[in-house]
Amino acid sequence: MRVLVTGGAGFIGSHVVEALTERGHEPVVFDVRADAGADVRDREAVARALRGVEAVCHQAAMVGLGDGVADAAEYVSRNDLGTAVLLSAMAEAGVRHLVLAGSMVVYGEGRYECPAHAVVRPGPRAVQDLEAGRFEPRCPECGRPLTPGLVGEDAPADPRNVYAATKLTQEHLAAAWARSTGGSAVSLRYHNVYGPRMPRDTPYAGVASFFRSALARGEAPRVFEDGRQRRDFVHVRDVAAADVAALEADARGGVLTAYNTGSGEPHTVGEMARALAAAYGGPEPVVTGGYRLGDVRHITADSGRLRAELGWRPRVGFADGMREFARAGLREEEWAATARKPSGR
Repeated sequence: MRVLVTGGAGFIGSHVVEALTERGHEPVVFDVRADAGADVRDREAVARALRGVEAVCHQAAMVGLGDGVADAAEYVSRNDLGTAVLLSAMAEAGVRHLVLAGSMVVYGEGRYECPAHAVVRPGPRAVQDLEAGRFEPRCPECGRPLTPGLVGEDAPADPRNVYAATKLTQEHLAAAWARSTGGSAVSLRYHNVYGPRMPRDTPYAGVASFFRSALARGEAPRVFEDGRQRRDFVHVRDVAAADVAALEADARGGVLTAYNTGSGEPHTVGEMARALAAAYGGPEPVVTGGYRLGDVRHITADSGRLRAELGWRPRVGFADGMREFARAGLREEEWAATARKPSGR
């Protein structure tokens, strides 16, 4: 199968390209890092790239939390306009199979249970609580402490920042394309992806890259809040394998199907920082008590649907993955040239 991989020279995209090649497919890389400097918002360039293509794996995006709403226009342009241009070109070219790099950020906070009110959805955390070090969400009905759990794909979307809003819009656009064309669309809602080739020292990288970059500089990783916020850290090769499984699946036409893509092993951010620092050889992490508005407290996945329907299984465990990541090189980024362009994740 000939597959166009947007963002195919980036962090996750490059691993997808390798995984496709290993499975005997023919990946076609479309990326701003490539010689042609391809921009997914360039309709003519996209149309040329789609010639002879049977499916698209859409990894290109401007990633990260976003700086309030200051970057809103850039995020919408790179992520949503770019996706709309791609889908329009796919419709015209007759390409009917799409796998989208989705994100767990569409959920906002994860799943919580109150002892008195069962499953509840807390609102955004108040600045005064964060300033006072009260990081755990409370029941919106009675104010009691909540127990975090695994969030499923049927949970209501509640994006808490600009980046999250653009990722949800991408899914809506893909669903509209599927209904209009009869094509199949799959969104893999990635959790916290880490591994070799993560970008170094950028404002748009994930927390694992922040910590690994600090260690490479001989500095202690700085952990926000109290370090007890829960995440699902999933290795990039496992994510690439999920993309290949979704591309090879006999997906249902006319709809978008979402799959959580996580390891199934929740860990705290503090645990991750300590494991990475220990594997690297120090220095030990520092818990700062600081915070970022727009961050959520706990978000971990139930990836059972992906396992059951596509037969996917994560292969890289947390301890082994962190040991490998501590030794792996990070990718240098030409951020002056690429930070505002659609790139691999």
